[in-house]
Amino acid sequence: MSQDAVSQQAGYRFAGSTAIVTGASRGFGLAIATALVKAGATVAGVARDADRLAVAAGELGAGFVPVPADVTEPGLPARLFAGLRPALVVLNAGAAPTMRPLPEHTWETFGTVWETDVRQAFEWCGEALRTPLAAGSTVIAVSSMAGLRGGSPLSGGYAGAKATMRFIASYAAEESERADLGIRFLTLMPMLTSVTDLGKVGVAGYAQRQGVSVPEFLAARGAELRAEQVAEAVLTLRAGREPNGSAFTVQAQGLELLR
Repeated sequence: MSQDAVSQQAGYRFAGSTAIVTGASRGFGLAIATALVKAGATVAGVARDADRLAVAAGELGAGFVPVPADVTEPGLPARLFAGLRPALVVLNAGAAPTMRPLPEHTWETFGTVWETDVRQAFEWCGEALRTPLAAGSTVIAVSSMAGLRGGSPLSGGYAGAKATMRFIASYAAEESERADLGIRFLTLMPMLTSVTDLGKVGVAGYAQRQGVSVPEFLAARGAELRAEQVAEAVLTLRAGREPNGSAFTVQAQGLELLR
């Protein structure tokens, strides 16, 4: 199903609602924001790149509100939650890992993603519980399939950070249930793809490690995940009734619940 078709199908669920999407200036975040706007939501798009946000606002119109900011900025989620009262929060922002084998990492390069992606999940999920968001709201942490099984040995702390994002979302779901808040916390774990700037870094690193070209590396992996499929997955999860704390993978072949 195309992104437009999914957006139209979900429109009755999103019309008049407000969403926050972090990392909304490019890649998955921009695709998610675009799908939500098409479905009738007003989207506050958070990213550090004010110029790219302005371009997105020009393309998406009044349904997209640019918020130039760093997701780790102290107090940012509290201010946005209080002012916007979002029904959906998509935690998509993330740092590109430094691609090198373990002995060539420093602690600073190894831990970069922990200081951005994990801190974002920690701060924003925690604030969703403290504010709290309205019952029926959904928070989706966009993690990565690197956080499963063998990890990602060239990307330092990336795989561990992405696994920890999933843990944080599940912990937040448990707290929501204990306090009867009615807030859902879900995790979406996309496969590696070259369609985003961050993904290009990973693909290039692993192609070099295997001694093959990028096209050869991609051809061996089969069909590639598109940003629009990640956006479709977000709309599906927001509209669905999956149990609180659930995690899902999304690949070119579709969305799958992790059990």
